[in-house]
Amino acid sequence: MALNILLGVLALGTVWLSWRLLRNYMTKSPLDNIPGPAPTSWHTGNLGQLFDRHNGWAFVREISEVYGPVSQINGLLGERILHVFDPKAMPQYSRQGSGELRPPRLALNVDGPQHDTESHVLNFIILGSHHRRQRKMLNPVFSASHLRHMVPVFYGITHKLRDAIASKIRSGSEEIDVLNWMGRTALELIGQSGLGYSFDSLVADVPNVHGEAVKSFIPATHKLVILQRLFPNVTSYGSPGFRRAVIDVIPFQPLQRLKHIVDTMHAKSIEIFTAKKTALDKGDEALVLQVGEGKDIMSILLKANMSASAEDRLPEDELIAQMSSLIFAAMDTTSNALSRILHTLAQHPDVQDRLRKEILDARDGKDLEYDDLVDLPYMDAVCRETLRLFPPASLTFREAKKDTMLPLSEPVHGRDGSMIHEIPISKGTSIFIGVTGSNSSKALWGEDAYEWKPDRWLSPLPRALEEARIPGVYSNLMTFFGGGRSCIGFKFSQLEMKVVLSILMANFTFELADKPIQWNLAGVSYPTAGKESNKPELPMKVNPSSVFTPDSVRCGVWLVRTCDISKPGLSAERKHSLSECVMDTLAAVSTHSREISIGQCTRTSVSILVNR
Repeated sequence: MALNILLGVLALGTVWLSWRLLRNYMTKSPLDNIPGPAPTSWHTGNLGQLFDRHNGWAFVREISEVYGPVSQINGLLGERILHVFDPKAMPQYSRQGSGELRPPRLALNVDGPQHDTESHVLNFIILGSHHRRQRKMLNPVFSASHLRHMVPVFYGITHKLRDAIASKIRSGSEEIDVLNWMGRTALELIGQSGLGYSFDSLVADVPNVHGEAVKSFIPATHKLVILQRLFPNVTSYGSPGFRRAVIDVIPFQPLQRLKHIVDTMHAKSIEIFTAKKTALDKGDEALVLQVGEGKDIMSILLKANMSASAEDRLPEDELIAQMSSLIFAAMDTTSNALSRILHTLAQHPDVQDRLRKEILDARDGKDLEYDDLVDLPYMDAVCRETLRLFPPASLTFREAKKDTMLPLSEPVHGRDGSMIHEIPISKGTSIFIGVTGSNSSKALWGEDAYEWKPDRWLSPLPRALEEARIPGVYSNLMTFFGGGRSCIGFKFSQLEMKVVLSILMANFTFELADKPIQWNLAGVSYPTAGKESNKPELPMKVNPSSVFTPDSVRCGVWLVRTCDISKPGLSAERKHSLSECVMDTLAAVSTHSREISIGQCTRTSVSILVNR
């Protein structure tokens, strides 16, 4: 039986590929007149260059520089793909409800083992009315007003991260995997504030199966990217049970690996959903006893869904799929962006010191309130600049649902010498959206567009950029996309990055490790220790900061022995008002055999200076 299914799949696949090859090479396309690079392969076109995890960045930059904001690249079996970041064209493919362009139906979904409905484990491709219903329900819980209530949760989790790192560097500088800790923190943040569920206590190096599955998802899908483009509609063939049976018998290790990852994520989503729904059925008293106390995103979403009209109500399988999407999007992109910020700060220690000073001056020994945190100008500049130059998700595609016209802000020289003012797009045409090209265009950002310069955000931006009216939802950037398809959780992501940075910068310094770090191009870019490895990791040297404040180490974490804190300049009255936590901190620092002195001291706080 399994052999017959496999042979049938091979036969159908051969017929499909033959038809596609003949169609692409025998028919003309409106894109034939658009200039672009020559294909390097008759069967993969330029996709081998585009999806090269090491050199794909250089290829995207090259076509952006040589051909500008509009070019044609060659896909599989003669397919023409439009690469575009023209400011006038972008609003059309980012606008929800235009009815002309949509996310492509790539085979990123592996149906869950118990699926008997037309749902997907990872709900990345929700179209039309379904997508609008989801946005309508989710928008309020991702608003700034709701996120204000989440700040204590964010700080509580980040304090655990601080303590965990502190416990690992008791003897001074230590090399730790920053990506691992950022991933664990991001998972716990979306777990508690998003799902009302705790994934990770952040107290030990205990493997988290679910977190590892989420982190492995993008590297696993990258190995299947060619197959995804060869068979874009495969998830619409047959029933979910049939598709699952086909997947089970295909002896292709990358596909089986992806199936295992998705099954792991799906099983956890069902577990959380079942517990959440049971508590909701019991009433508010049961919800309050859960993590998040019923204020998490999913609790609010479930309540809203129960009271919604039949037209707006989401089915349970869609809610479960939404949970998987929420976990993945919140964990992988934000943790990788945070890791990129820390890695870049290690490459620019002067910027790191300047950022640390801004944070310490603003904190004054306590956690920053929401408004104070988001108003830190240099931190905001560091985050914006990193997200500009290094967008976590830079491979974004759209597909034409019907024949349409794409307007251009400036005409393009066609291959035949004519001037092209708008591009006719045929139904089914793939469009590669130049997120990186738009974010680093010299025509928009200036000649220093390829340089990492946080200070550019502290001055007026170039007039060309302001006049271009980039449709991005965030700071003239396409990093979080724009319109109805923008990242709904971009404010959540920003808040997470700033809370984590405010605590880590106040307590630690980050330096480059001896291992070379390679950032790999993928659906979400990820770091590896060298080019040969495909394991996502970011080893960095972490040191205690040279300035400790009373909240730098949680009481007891570093406590080794009692320490006499009688130092010159510390009056008896002030010494009496200091908390035992300060004494614990002094005791901990003293174990490092470093010279300790008391710096600025008030009735409620003391700065402990450590000569490194």
